[in-house]
Amino acid sequence: MSEARDLVEAAVPGSVVGEHDELGQAVLEVDRTRMIEVMRFLQGPPLAYVMLCSLTCADFYDTLDEHPERFRMAYHLLSLESGSELRVRVWAGAENPELESVVPVWSTANFMEREVFDLFGVRFRNHPDLCRIMMPLDWEGHPLRRDYPIGGEAVQFSDAI
Repeated sequence: MSEARDLVEAAVPGSVVGEHDELGQAVLEVDRTRMIEVMRFLQGPPLAYVMLCSLTCADFYDTLDEHPERFRMAYHLLSLESGSELRVRVWAGAENPELESVVPVWSTANFMEREVFDLFGVRFRNHPDLCRIMMPLDWEGHPLRRDYPIGGEAVQFSDAI
């Protein structure tokens, strides 16, 4: 077990559900119900992951028989003190994916969470302004979901021979 996992487990018992190494980066799988506690602990001492570099979502629609949940979030953290990186992954659910917002921990999450909401439909509880950021406000659906209908617009060629 890594030092990060040991420290998180000591501070928030039962929160880490898995750990592995992916391309040299430590990855912690965290229980969704304890996620905000874990994030607050990771940001403070002794680990000091003060920077949320990115957060993203993956849709496992085609593998629902293997995974009980459909959407998995990944939070990429950086400690400026030690230079170490950590990825925290959390399953957000299947039918109505929802997680607690990490904006109170890292304000940089504001626009990233809005992007995930807009494109994947994952809702973030207690987000200060959860609304579309990329698609028009009247857009139907979430275009990065794997079950989103792929279609197109008919193009009118005026100079066709």
